Amino acid sequence: MPQANDAPALPYVRLLGAQVAIGAAAIFARFALLGTGPLAVSALRMLIAAIVMLFVVACIGPRSLLGWRRELAFGVAGLLLALHFATWLSSLLYTSIAVAVLLVTTAPLWNAIYELAIARRAPSRSQLIAFSLAASGMASIALQRSTPAPIPGHALAGALLALAGALAISAYFIIVSAAGAAPREHAPLPTAAIVARTYTWAALALLVGAVLAHQGPPPLGDLRAWGGIAAMAFVSQLIGHTAMNASLRNFAPSIVAMTTLLEPPLAALLAVFIFGEALSSQTVIGGLAVLAGVAVTLRSTASAERMPNA
Repeated sequence: MPQANDAPALPYVRLLGAQVAIGAAAIFARFALLGTGPLAVSALRMLIAAIVMLFVVACIGPRSLLGWRRELAFGVAGLLLALHFATWLSSLLYTSIAVAVLLVTTAPLWNAIYELAIARRAPSRSQLIAFSLAASGMASIALQRSTPAPIPGHALAGALLALAGALAISAYFIIVSAAGAAPREHAPLPTAAIVARTYTWAALALLVGAVLAHQGPPPLGDLRAWGGIAAMAFVSQLIGHTAMNASLRNFAPSIVAMTTLLEPPLAALLAVFIFGEALSSQTVIGGLAVLAGVAVTLRSTASAERMPNA
């Protein structure tokens, strides 16, 4: 529930605005990819975000000193974040924006599977329904033949790259959640300190990858590409993700997670109007199945969180 000291509509506007900003990332990326490759676009996006967050952390106060294990964990998380952006942006070259955004937002499904594996227990009926819906939907999307994309004829590769992006961000959240939790003698690490670390490691890894792949920055005169990169960094990354994190002060994590289901339809609608991408019936049916699977997963997670401890 929104806190009393906020304007009544502000938390809802903030949460909705966050999903719009994040959902528009694929649109910005398409413009950015007109000037250079996906590794360079990802590196520049993360470099801008890392510089801003390092400045914010420097202004807030002295740098938090952590043990080497936690620092290593954030380094690994940063590498996973780099992999997420590299694979997801690459998928936009081979498949439609709607499919890429839809598949990359399946992270809650992979988190649920991981939690079941760690707990060593059989999935519940609702989880089996969710996994079945998502699997059938992803198969329907991956096997479609007509997918508008800048590089046609590789729709399956695009779908697999988007799924790899979902797996990477899922692993990222698991590691950050564990490493960010406070030891008994310390306060929890601030969000700004966490993302400053992970963004910096991701930017460094992507810069190395871009150099090895011979992907340089766009020409200085390519305003579309630079505009897309800047919009991804400031609108989607810094504003969108920051607003979504801020929404956790007003809404339960399960509610915030549920609103991420708005990202695929928002991205698809923007792609229809801006790039003229047509949605096939197979994409729509498969997409609805995936969204239903993710929704069931999030709903079952929220129900489990509300259950009293034994």
